[in-house]
Amino acid sequence: MKADTCPSRIFQGYRALGYVCNHVPFVLRYINRRKEHLVITSIGRCFHTYGGTKLDLLTASQAHDDEISCIAGDSRLVYTASGKTIYSWLRGSELQNTFNGHEHEVKLLLPFGNHLVSVDESGRVIVWEIKTAELYLELSLDSSTFRASTLLHPVTYVNKILVGSEQGPLQLWNIRTGTLVHTFSGWQSAVTALEQSPAVDVVAIGLASGETILHNLKYDETLMRFQQDWGPVTAVSFRTDGHSHMATGSPIGHVAVWDLEKRALHSQLVEAHRSAVTGMRFLPDEPLLLTSSPDNSLRMWIFDQSDGSGRLLKQQQGHSSAPCRIRFHGAAGTNILSAGLDSTLRSFSTLGENLNKSLGQASYDRKKAKKFGVLKDPGKMPPICEFTSETTREKEWDSVAACHRGVKRVTTWSYDRCCMGKHQLLHDRFKGVRGVSALCVSLSACGNFVTIGYSSGHVDRFNIQSGIHRMTYGKELAHEGSVRGVASDALNQVVVTAGADSHLRFWGFRDGRQLSEVALSAPVARICLHRESGMLAVASDDFSVCVVDVELRRVVRAFASYYSQITDMTFSPDARWLVTSSTDKLVRTWDLPSGCLVDCFEVPSPVTSLDLSPTGEFLATAHADDLGVFLWANATLYSHVTLRPLPPDYVPRIAELPATTVDDEGGEPIEDNDELMDMGAYESPDQLAPDMVTLSKLPYSRWQNLLNIEVVKKRNKPKEPPSAPKAAPFFLPTTAGLDPQFVKLDDKENMAPSKITSFEHFQLSAFAKLLNSCAESNNYGPVFERLKELGPSSVDFEIRGLSPEAGGSSEALLNFLKAMGSGLKTRRDFELVQSYLGLFLKVHADVMASEDAFREELVCIADTQHNSWKELEVAFNQSLCIVNYLRSAIL
Repeated sequence: MKADTCPSRIFQGYRALGYVCNHVPFVLRYINRRKEHLVITSIGRCFHTYGGTKLDLLTASQAHDDEISCIAGDSRLVYTASGKTIYSWLRGSELQNTFNGHEHEVKLLLPFGNHLVSVDESGRVIVWEIKTAELYLELSLDSSTFRASTLLHPVTYVNKILVGSEQGPLQLWNIRTGTLVHTFSGWQSAVTALEQSPAVDVVAIGLASGETILHNLKYDETLMRFQQDWGPVTAVSFRTDGHSHMATGSPIGHVAVWDLEKRALHSQLVEAHRSAVTGMRFLPDEPLLLTSSPDNSLRMWIFDQSDGSGRLLKQQQGHSSAPCRIRFHGAAGTNILSAGLDSTLRSFSTLGENLNKSLGQASYDRKKAKKFGVLKDPGKMPPICEFTSETTREKEWDSVAACHRGVKRVTTWSYDRCCMGKHQLLHDRFKGVRGVSALCVSLSACGNFVTIGYSSGHVDRFNIQSGIHRMTYGKELAHEGSVRGVASDALNQVVVTAGADSHLRFWGFRDGRQLSEVALSAPVARICLHRESGMLAVASDDFSVCVVDVELRRVVRAFASYYSQITDMTFSPDARWLVTSSTDKLVRTWDLPSGCLVDCFEVPSPVTSLDLSPTGEFLATAHADDLGVFLWANATLYSHVTLRPLPPDYVPRIAELPATTVDDEGGEPIEDNDELMDMGAYESPDQLAPDMVTLSKLPYSRWQNLLNIEVVKKRNKPKEPPSAPKAAPFFLPTTAGLDPQFVKLDDKENMAPSKITSFEHFQLSAFAKLLNSCAESNNYGPVFERLKELGPSSVDFEIRGLSPEAGGSSEALLNFLKAMGSGLKTRRDFELVQSYLGLFLKVHADVMASEDAFREELVCIADTQHNSWKELEVAFNQSLCIVNYLRSAIL
């Protein structure tokens, strides 16, 4: 995308992190080539493909125009519905076909052999031809009496689909003839789930009343009924590894496992998810259960306990509530710490989803949290509102400190051990005191001390290793109002505090003595310190932003007032830019040397937190009511960007949030099954372009040792020579070549009536004859095809056999030179032509030098060879130059 068409001149959308799944049920597919099940989940406008073995992210699709309403899949394709349009995808990311025809939003999809069944909100049912995306059949359901809610193809029921309704009845349709076969009266409750049982004719029907019915379709007879007390049945699945078990999901996150033989409850997965279980499938012939939920988690459970119950085996999860604070951790800029409204602290990697990890959920009592479980922890703390991290001593002790909303305790976390720390920092003066909370926190550059600012106006410093209080800044209070920001410099010399009393105060780090203060025009909302340059950005309640020099202790830059509250700020690594976000959905970039606004763009939802990576490569943003963390690439690192000041009347443009992407090296490519490979499979041509050098597909052993074939033969020569076969009588004539054959009598009779036979023509090999015939038509393709079929020794024999002394002719030698010249001009089989030509010149150098007939052709070959190699040499030198620069440059 060109810079002038982008909403931002500096930042361009790169990728989204932290998405796993949403409320749309996932799809399970088995790929024969991978010998693995794949899990397809929806994340809004895109869908993810996870490997069923490790739950690792394999591919991410392109962004749809609207939210994905439903997903379906078979062994060949994945089908998604977005608005009124249906898409089919190959290998999880390649768009295969688009199905247009619905006038309302599509809500149900069902692949059915070579057809696809879709149902929209109006009750219109369309059967599509998958290969051609053409309409095959159309039905209409009366939404007032029968509003479709689920679809199922009963096993062994040819051309039949079972449709469940919100009114309760079910209908069996023949989609080939478009006729209604049978109507099932139902159970006076909406049908919420349909699942085929391992037994033929029997299906499980989940109802909104909480009942699960096992019903025989052939006899229209109910076999079993199960009742759960957790609300409607959201999903049903059968275990097929030899145990007669059925699992049902609920809206509150519980999973019930029923014993079909005993017709009783077998076990429960209590609080398997934080919200409704919308997707659930047992893996075929395995004791593994996959579940998904709108809480942004995909979990795999294994049933291997002594009592047959299940336990959590592995999971992929992100924040279940929107992240409210994000910061890059470490100098490499590859990890992002994210605190969410779900009270969890997570780390997202910019390199790959498999490197993401969770530091856990904040709890007042870690022992009780381990006893009751994370989801049932009675001591769950409020969400983190502010945190700080440092990598200097993270291997020795905790490296993260966090403030919680409305809580006076400050928790510590270990990034290295990925868990909550053992200390909860609290001064003795606050014990038993209500209405006080920690608002801001800063970790020193040495990684030893945590400085905390409170709503009461106090500022305290603790040792993070021992949790012992070390210093209080100010005689009683550091500020008359609440402390809104605290920071310490890179050398532990100065502590800066900002308060609601509109003052910025500087304190001695060790003695706690006030050094100076700066009066501001409005109460401070937040601060951001760039330690390397000593620049401090201050956002005020009057929506203004200023920059203070910590060394000079005065305001050096002041920017025009905003029209909305500043939500976050960050400096670029060189402190040249200040990037701010506000509640009006704008992200602004200020150039500090000039004091001008150089970039501004709008996002769909307000930014709650942002941060620039220490390398300046990415801008990370978190947005209100959005579960993901979004990365924006810094375009100035790889292209020339002119950062002229924006005019006062500049109108920002909206930039779409980035979608999820997967690196090419992130996993194995997905290969779909072979049944649909005739649908426009791409075949690479022998040569992509006439001016491109194209190599052959032969192994190195076929051409690399041609020039040293004599040395190889000498090395491989047996100690005892093989016994020679019984020689034929000398008077029986034979043909020359690799496979000598006796000359038939018919051939001799058909020869010229001359009594003196041409010895040269008689001894000419088949390869030499092929050369002469190709020279007549000026098409040397058969010559190269023949040489490709031969091994190194055979190629050497044929080339040596072209000389007149070996039965060849000068004409054959000249034609071979023409064939090599033709190969150099077409640039096909480039390495073979070089090897064949080198061997030819080595063997026949004396003949080439003694006869003038070859000189003209040799000159043409030399010119062609020089031009071809010159182009290759330029390309090689460019690549080597770039590689050497990247190896030696300090980036």
